[in-house]
Order: sequence, then C-alpha cells, then structure tokens
Amino acid sequence: MGSSSDKKRKSAEDATSQTKKKKTDTEKSSKSPKFINVGAVKRPQYAPPVVAATSGLALSSSIQFQAYATPADKTTKRKKNGAPAQELLLHSANHRTMDYTAREDRTGDSSEPFLKHYIGIFNPKTSEVEIVEARKTVLRGTVRTQKAMDEAMEEKTQKQQMMAMRNELGEAFGTKKAKKAIRDVTENAITSQKVGQSELVMMDSIKTATKDMSTKEDLQAAVDNARPVPRANLEAKEIADVYVPAQIIGSEVLNAIPVMDWQESVKNLEDIQVPSRFVAKRVSNVASSDDAVHRLRVLRYLLFVIIFWNATSQGRERGTRSIGKRDKLRELMAPAPEMVIENIRRKFSDGGVMRKTHVDLLMTHCCAFAAIIDGFKVNTLDLREDLKLEQKQLNQYFIEIGARVKQQKIADKMENFAVLALPLQFPKIRLPARKR
Repeated sequence: MGSSSDKKRKSAEDATSQTKKKKTDTEKSSKSPKFINVGAVKRPQYAPPVVAATSGLALSSSIQFQAYATPADKTTKRKKNGAPAQELLLHSANHRTMDYTAREDRTGDSSEPFLKHYIGIFNPKTSEVEIVEARKTVLRGTVRTQKAMDEAMEEKTQKQQMMAMRNELGEAFGTKKAKKAIRDVTENAITSQKVGQSELVMMDSIKTATKDMSTKEDLQAAVDNARPVPRANLEAKEIADVYVPAQIIGSEVLNAIPVMDWQESVKNLEDIQVPSRFVAKRVSNVASSDDAVHRLRVLRYLLFVIIFWNATSQGRERGTRSIGKRDKLRELMAPAPEMVIENIRRKFSDGGVMRKTHVDLLMTHCCAFAAIIDGFKVNTLDLREDLKLEQKQLNQYFIEIGARVKQQKIADKMENFAVLALPLQFPKIRLPARKR
C-alpha cells in the first residue's frame, strides 16, 4: 500500500491534467470559424418562413398565427413569374378585441416579378448558412365585431341577405378585381356599432405605433439644419448681425485679403479691371464708404469666389463640376494669398469635385455677400450675369438665405430685387394632403 503523501501527489496531478484539458477544449471551442459555407437554397412549399410588414401596427410578440393555404387565382400571373402556386394566409384571433390577417404582398407580381425574399440560418457547429426562401406578407388588423344575439341575426333584412349572397358568389366566381374589392370591404369595414372599448383599443394601437414619429416642427428643424446656406445667427435683433463675414469666412482668412491696391486705385481715380460686373460697379462706392477696409475685403472675397466658380468645368459624373488646378487658380485669383485660395477650395469642393451641395453652398454664400455689400437690398441683374444663372434659379438661392424677392420698376423696366429683412422667411416643407 502507498503512503498518504503518494495519494495526495497523484490526486494533485490528476487535477492539473483535468484543468489543462478543460482549458484546451475551451480554447478550441472559442475559436471562430475562418470560413462560412453557404448551403443549398431551400424553397419549401409547405410551412415556409414569413417576412411580414406590420403597416404601422404595434404587434405583441405573444400573438400566435394559424397558417392557411388557398389556391391562387387562375387569372393571375403567379406561375409565370415564378411565384408559388398557392397563396399563403396567416390569421390570429388571440387578441381580445383585434383580429390580425397577413396576406401575401402581390403588388410586386407585375412591377417587380423577380423580387424574392430569403432568410439565412447560421449553424455555428457546422459553420454553414442555410438559405431559405420566405414569403412576403402584409399584416393588417381589424376590430372584431361584437357577437350578435340570435334574435338580432333573425332580424336581418332581405337587402343584407342579398348583399351577403352576392359577396359569396363574387368570392366563388368573380374576377380578380371583384375578389379584391370584396376582401377590402370585409377587412376594413368598421360599422357604427363598433364603439367604446373596441375603438379605444384601435386608437391605442395607432398611438403606440406613431409615438416616436417626428412632428412637423422637428422635420422643419432638420431641413433647416441640412440646408446648404451660410452660417446665420437666427437670434440676431439687427439684420446686419444675421450673416457676419468674420464668422462665415473666418476672421484670419478675411484679414489676409489684400485691399490696399484697390484703395490706391480709387484714390487716384484709376479704373479697376475685374471679371465681375457686380464687383466692378460697386468697388468705388465701397472704397469711399464707412468701414471701407472691412467691406472691401468682403467684396474681394466675393470676387475670388466668382472667379473660382467660373474656372470650373463639367465633371465626369452627372451633376458635378471639376475645379481648376491649383496653378491655374493661383493665376486667375491673383493676388489672393494661398490661405484664401485653400479656404475657398475646401469650403466649396471635395477632392477636386463640386457636387450639388457644394454648388448650392457657393451660390447662397454669394447671395449673402451681395446682400451685405448692397445694404441688404440687391438688384440681382449683375450677380445673375456673373454666376451665369437663370433668374428663377438666383431667386431661389436668395429665398434659401431668408430673403424676399420682388420686382420693382426702374426706368420703365422691371428689375428683380432681393431684400433681406427681419424676420427672415425660409422655405417651408410641404406635407402631402390628407386623403379623405
């Protein structure tokens, strides 16, 4: 017989070996498969999985459905489109006051005949995904009619009996359109006797499903935040404080814009040649006004933006513009500092491409700068010619920054004026009209 120390040593060795074995098994089981095999696609004819659209209903997970298979209409094109020969219907009467019916969505049979739905089932043991074709259904709920008394059933009028018989004949021998009309009337009709608790249940179901929907004010705020316009101070009490150039452009970039040459030319009564009608007609008046240096910098930044826009060309993708090369921009925008050129490139393009959002942002910036230069009442003719836009397009850009566009008669000619005044009027979203 062995001593007690030998027995203790043997039991300790057995425990250590069992611990190592468990650790090895755990490490092997924790390793995730490197490859996932996709098995064959199954198309079950009986008891297939179902993808159901709830159509705004808040359905409890405890609701159980009974499946039914009905022969498809002979007039349909289900077989030609590759659809199953039988139509699937799910019904549930578990709820105390609601009946739920899920029918196959057959709207796609003609418009999207090849659209199918599949469900993937992953088996972690075999690392295989089983693909099973599913049926697409639409779920609708109806308030269950109160059970009528036997006496009430006996008092049915002859007209109601004839209508019931006509519906039965329509279901048996009617066309596809007639059958659909009968089913819609049966599923959606809520008689005047359905009052009290039944209607409250329906309203509670709709309230639960729509409680997280955005209000009109929320949608309007989201639209305003996503609108490609200059940064505006909507809490401003004065119109001059709404669009502040130092905040829109950046104070460092704005202060880097040279204007000394323009001031010298205006002082010496020399002509200033610029590729912009709007800037050329206003540079002398701006240079002679109060706070001339600040306003001249805003005017010259507007000139640089117009030159930048006119240097773009049609992009490879539809609706895009390609900006000019850096060397070309330096030449066209001289004497703009490199800081100013890069500021314009980064603000109004991405990767050398201007998309619709960049174009809209550039146009609304030009409208805001023009309003600042002209004292918030702009004759749009010169700016329209510089940006090569239609009058309707330019009017819309002014409306986007909160301006009002109106016509005014000047020297027997109607001119378009954009007026920026408080309170600003931004475009409102239009919700579809309610169906009656």
